Amino acid sequence: MTPFSAMDIGRTGVGMAHHWMDKIAHNLANANTVTTPGEEPFRAMRQVVQPLDSGPFANSGSGVVTAATVRDDGDPILTYDPAHPLADEDGMVQQPVVDTGAQMVDMMIAQRHYQANLRTVSSAHEAYQAALRLGRQ
Repeated sequence: MTPFSAMDIGRTGVGMAHHWMDKIAHNLANANTVTTPGEEPFRAMRQVVQPLDSGPFANSGSGVVTAATVRDDGDPILTYDPAHPLADEDGMVQQPVVDTGAQMVDMMIAQRHYQANLRTVSSAHEAYQAALRLGRQ
């Protein structure tokens, strides 16, 4: 392990949580994006995270990295809204595939991940500063 492993691990966690919150914000911003039936609807995006496996110390924990972004599966819901400009001849519009309740829960979890990893970086920084002060004495 390197002397700055804790900071590196926390840094990757902060980055992962930041990207997670960005994806959730994008999903929530498009939660009301309707389309004409038959078109591909907006589908919520989710990131797939895996351990960062670089170097000989990967098994001892080296952080995380976003491995992929996947879109939610599922059938979109058709709703009757004949006044909508995208409605078909039957007055139907297609809703996006976004579970706003699940997105809000994910946002709270992502925020906690961000805070915890930021605190890890901050604690490691404080510990390194204390060690430097001891070395000066």
